[in-house]
Amino acid sequence: MRTVNQVDLDALATARRNEWARLDELSKRRGLTGGEVDELVARYQAASADLADIKTSAGRTPHGDHVSTILARARLALTGASDNVLRQLPRFFLHQLPAALYRVRWTTLAIALGFIAVVAVSGAWIAGDPALVATLGSEAQLEQYAEHEFTEYYTENPAAVFAGMVWTNNAWIAVQCVLFGVTGLYPVYILVQNAVGLGVAAAVMTVYGRLDVMILYILPHGLLEMTSIFVAGAAGLHVFWAWVAPGARTRGEALAQEGRALATVAIGLVFALALSGVVEGFVTGQPWPWWLKIGLGALALGVLLFWMLVLGRRAARAGETGDLTEYESGTPRLVAG
Repeated sequence: MRTVNQVDLDALATARRNEWARLDELSKRRGLTGGEVDELVARYQAASADLADIKTSAGRTPHGDHVSTILARARLALTGASDNVLRQLPRFFLHQLPAALYRVRWTTLAIALGFIAVVAVSGAWIAGDPALVATLGSEAQLEQYAEHEFTEYYTENPAAVFAGMVWTNNAWIAVQCVLFGVTGLYPVYILVQNAVGLGVAAAVMTVYGRLDVMILYILPHGLLEMTSIFVAGAAGLHVFWAWVAPGARTRGEALAQEGRALATVAIGLVFALALSGVVEGFVTGQPWPWWLKIGLGALALGVLLFWMLVLGRRAARAGETGDLTEYESGTPRLVAG
């Protein structure tokens, strides 16, 4: 077997120079013919053997670095390069994200109905029992909250600061719901906690005859904000269900696939909640007609629903799931059945 110990390194480089140059030339070409691809593969294998001999017998050398650079370029030509960001962004926003959102649409609806039920039941239960209302604070404190603090919350800070504050808080909650969804408990805990908290606020506002004010102040931003949290909870529970019922896949494969697909939801919701934050910061507290403020909130929600139901349905019909491409994630293991 030929080794670099038996053949002078410079002599080897001289003997192989034309072969390495041909490999480098082929790797730089675009649109190779079938014969040229076969030649590229054969020369790649031969150059790899040369590099192995050089490294084994002589360690790192300038000749070895030269061959290694040529092989790296040839490997890229053989395996292909990932798309640049300018090509990946349209695919993410028009295919991957809508498909992932579309997959959780029914779970999102179920969560929304359950959330509203918890708010209504907890609010009615507390408002109907004076003893429970009294545990929330003194009469003066509760009246101050109902008459002033609830509405002043939306105007006490500059609009830009307030929008940024609520955006980062809500985006962090949404990301946690998705990332910790595998537990099955965290999304439920977050949703129930927020529903009960909203029910408590509704009870106080009801006692002081201000429930209509609460609803009017919540609707402009809440339509999109709460829907985004429902979507996050749904995505997290889908990841959990992939672990519980992986089907023909192993649990590791199921979690990896669902985690990749539904992590796109977390990224998309960061943008949706940014829009919600803009509405909450710049619209909710404005002295505008309520029909205008709620209309703007409904328009913001419409953007998310368009992405979920219209673009999502189209992407799902095209075979998208929200997951990475096979090239990006690796070839899946085939299973029977």
